[in-house]
Amino acid sequence: MRHHSFAPTPPMGWNSWDCYGATVREEEVKGNAEYMAKHLKRYGWEYIVVDIQWSEPGAVSSLYRPFVPLAMDEYSRLIPAENRFPSATGGRGFKPFADYVHSLGLKFGIHIMRGIPRQAVHQNTKIKGTDLRARDIAAINSICPWNTDMYGLDVNKPEAQLYYDSIFELYAEWGVDFVKVDDIAASRLYGAHTEEIKMMRKAIDRCGRPMVLSLSPGPADLNDVAILEENANMWRMTDDFWDKWEHLYHMFDRCYRWSKNVGPGHWPDADMLPLGRIGIRSVDGGAGDRYTRFSQDEQITLMTLWTIFRSPLMFGGELRDNDEFTLSLLTNEEVLKMHREGCGARQVYREQDRVVWQSYGPDNEIYVALFNIADDKQTVSVRLAELDLSNDQIESITDLWVGHTLADVQEVIESELRPHACQLLKIQCR
Repeated sequence: MRHHSFAPTPPMGWNSWDCYGATVREEEVKGNAEYMAKHLKRYGWEYIVVDIQWSEPGAVSSLYRPFVPLAMDEYSRLIPAENRFPSATGGRGFKPFADYVHSLGLKFGIHIMRGIPRQAVHQNTKIKGTDLRARDIAAINSICPWNTDMYGLDVNKPEAQLYYDSIFELYAEWGVDFVKVDDIAASRLYGAHTEEIKMMRKAIDRCGRPMVLSLSPGPADLNDVAILEENANMWRMTDDFWDKWEHLYHMFDRCYRWSKNVGPGHWPDADMLPLGRIGIRSVDGGAGDRYTRFSQDEQITLMTLWTIFRSPLMFGGELRDNDEFTLSLLTNEEVLKMHREGCGARQVYREQDRVVWQSYGPDNEIYVALFNIADDKQTVSVRLAELDLSNDQIESITDLWVGHTLADVQEVIESELRPHACQLLKIQCR
């Protein structure tokens, strides 16, 4: 499928939600883009994504304000609020800012909600390419349960496709490379909005610009996997993920269930990385301005699971406030090589909160992750036979987070691990 070529490896970038909620401003996005270009770009980080409510002039936190006015053009399409994104003045939209991000060698992304603005429907504004108006193509009984901005579209009206065509045409003019679509992927309540997913795929294909399509929130349903792979590049397999151990604990089961559906161009998404300084103007996740509540062991466990599973990596913290440890999580070249080039990731076993995962590299490497997800210290082990290995095949074993080479092993690899800790090994085979 052509769109799979838009994301041949799992996308890596920064998203404004975890630190700024619905309120991020142009100078804050610009500062994070400049940090990424200077410190992270050479490691594969490339997307800068402005999350929800960029068209709302008065957004104040991650709490949504119901039925507020949004910035919109004559064709019922939301545009950036000029008081928050000054470069958008004069009808220029996100193009000047996208041009700036591109000048740094990075890519630019935005968040949108499924459907058409309710204010467009109430005002019955125009739709580009047709004489029908917003009221004619809206499905007013199709609403988001947690945000009042939009109505869904009547998928039985051909003109509804024209509306999606028009917004992605606009995003192509702006130079958008990545679109995160919300209120579309979750299976709870009414199920995933699969027909609107297909409409967006058509609209991107018609706009003439490659754009990575990311679907939120989760959890997506495994029964929808064919439609997801055929139309999107990544989709959330979880609800919003925050810096709580129980969220990370449950992610092991989600990764196990979705591991067979990971592949070039189509990536089950374990959600953002709530690391570094988050909650600056966001109250989601049960706390305000803070450094992540995950311990250092838990942060390494998170990064190990996301990278061996090959989830997209979207950092949620204020990059400019990163300490040395946080930066080290994002710049470990061997771990990121596994994330970029690994394949065949699988859970070898899970017993009494001892978990072992394995994947394969292109240069005769085998990666093995030993996790202790219990609340007490445990020894986690795996027999070489469980990895389809014998001792005489092993040239070396390296601990990728510590950088140490392990002594020779015979039949079993084992590690005594603190609660919520892990060890990630690269086995170089002869």
